[in-house]
Amino acid sequence: MDSYNSPTTKPIFRASQVIWYALSLLEATLVFRFALKLFGANSAAGFTDFIYNISSPFVAPFRAVFKTTNVQGSIFEWTTLLAMFVYWLFAMGITSLLVMSKTVSTSEAAVKLNKQEKI
Repeated sequence: MDSYNSPTTKPIFRASQVIWYALSLLEATLVFRFALKLFGANSAAGFTDFIYNISSPFVAPFRAVFKTTNVQGSIFEWTTLLAMFVYWLFAMGITSLLVMSKTVSTSEAAVKLNKQEKI
């Protein structure tokens, strides 16, 4: 049985798609937040307020890591960049774990192990 016909391949692929889709939505929201802060957007505007409210819980764990840089009404929010990087790493780790759970044949495992030994 080759790994392409493994019963675990399709569910792993779908789970990976869901993870990357969710990350894309989160990253897009965080990019909007970063840009709005950087360009000094009016926080009373509906769209700006909406983006700040939905992104705030995702930035909150990182707030105390860096100081915010203010320059003439613009805010360079380092914590948003850190959050984006950490969530990307998290998604990479989860998808890597999913791929490791894929069923492989003995011959395929042997070939992959031999390649790892040469590294």
